[in-house]
Amino acid sequence: MSVFNTSEVAISTFFLVGIPGMEHAHIWVSIPICFVYLLAILGNCTILFFIKTETSLHEPMYYFLSMLAFSDLGLSISSLPTMLRIFLFNATGISPDACFAQEFFIHGFSAMEASVLLIMSIDRLIAIYSPLRYTSILTSARVIKVGLVFAALCIMLVLPFPFILKRLKFCRKSLLSHSYCLHQDVMKLACSDNKVNVIYGLFVALTSLLYLVCISVSYMLILKIVLGIASHKGRLKVLNTCISHICAVFIFYVPIVTLAALHRFAKNASPVIRVIIADTFLLVPPLMNPIVYSVKSQQIRNRIQAKLCEKQG
Repeated sequence: MSVFNTSEVAISTFFLVGIPGMEHAHIWVSIPICFVYLLAILGNCTILFFIKTETSLHEPMYYFLSMLAFSDLGLSISSLPTMLRIFLFNATGISPDACFAQEFFIHGFSAMEASVLLIMSIDRLIAIYSPLRYTSILTSARVIKVGLVFAALCIMLVLPFPFILKRLKFCRKSLLSHSYCLHQDVMKLACSDNKVNVIYGLFVALTSLLYLVCISVSYMLILKIVLGIASHKGRLKVLNTCISHICAVFIFYVPIVTLAALHRFAKNASPVIRVIIADTFLLVPPLMNPIVYSVKSQQIRNRIQAKLCEKQG
């Protein structure tokens, strides 16, 4: 433990963690993790491939879905190196610069995913509130512009993170609490004043919370419209168009909210639980989103089935 906590010189290496107390079983844990990464990358690449190549999928909803798939792909690739090094080779060390770079990409793609989920909720609201004007409001050019603006905002939002971490001094602690680097995790190790990091981290967290509030307001308005529909069949038909997006919102936000609640209200909770929930946040959304949208979207499902039939033929 002296390696982690008592050194008085500047830290040259941070140490990530796998599953505390289960280091002997990491090689076995790596098998399902590798499988999840493989499926997530394959699933999101498949979504991107079909949306790019099939002209019938060149619609606003599918453009937004391609943005979600891109964010999920980025999230998977950002965490892949450290996760595999820890669970396959038990190599937990990471240089500060590599750590800062990783947390930038993880926070960046997470912010992009939150932004895309917000845009998709507005997309559903427009489609339900004004279906006749939907295609004139959300043209392809407008959708691309919206996507690029939100991507730029996300980059600008998380760009300060590596720089405000770089200015800190790390001289005593070097043991992180996750299998990948996060800003709030790294800044706690600093032996210099991290007030700027705390304030800016809170600002970014509040921005994410604002996104969730806006998504909730969108669905309240959608629910109000749905309740105004006379027929029960009509209500179900409209709600069915939102199921995939609602699932994606829950898949993304439940681990984040749970982890935040554990850090805030259950500080004595087992480190194993925290690590599993934190890993779930990075592993489950990229895996589940392509599955949910492939199951619920008949057009994507039909294209996948047609492609498989071609190969079998």
